[in-house]
Amino acid sequence: MHVDYTTLAKTLQALTAGETDSVALMATITCEVHHADDRFDWTGFYRVTEPELLKIGPYQGGHGCLVIPFSRGVCGAAARTGQTQLVPDVEAFAGHIACASSTRSELVLPVWNGAGDLIGVFDIDSNQPDAFTPDDANHLKAILKDCFANVT
Repeated sequence: MHVDYTTLAKTLQALTAGETDSVALMATITCEVHHADDRFDWTGFYRVTEPELLKIGPYQGGHGCLVIPFSRGVCGAAARTGQTQLVPDVEAFAGHIACASSTRSELVLPVWNGAGDLIGVFDIDSNQPDAFTPDDANHLKAILKDCFANVT
């Protein structure tokens, strides 16, 4: 089963319309995205809680890492560079943090609020190698931008 991004975007728009609380948005987005595709084994947010530091936010799946510095891992790279990280093989990613030994590929997108501030990253892990495509990244980037547009 692969994501029907048109339906997912419409569903999230309906569920989150007018919401400005970032944690409420993160929880709702995580739930909907996690259950939208069987490639998604861990889905969640890491929030910027202090300079150069991410802490776990709402997620679905097994336990995640509690704290990730911007200097480490795929999530740190997304936060540090402001660029989407599409990693087909986590073992080949220098500095990968193995929060779950079953993870084979990862997609991490920076999350910006309506004011243009980095508020976190959205992380999706898959137990399948090379599970994600640029199409996944582009659709999710648009969904995140839309959902967090009213957060300041």
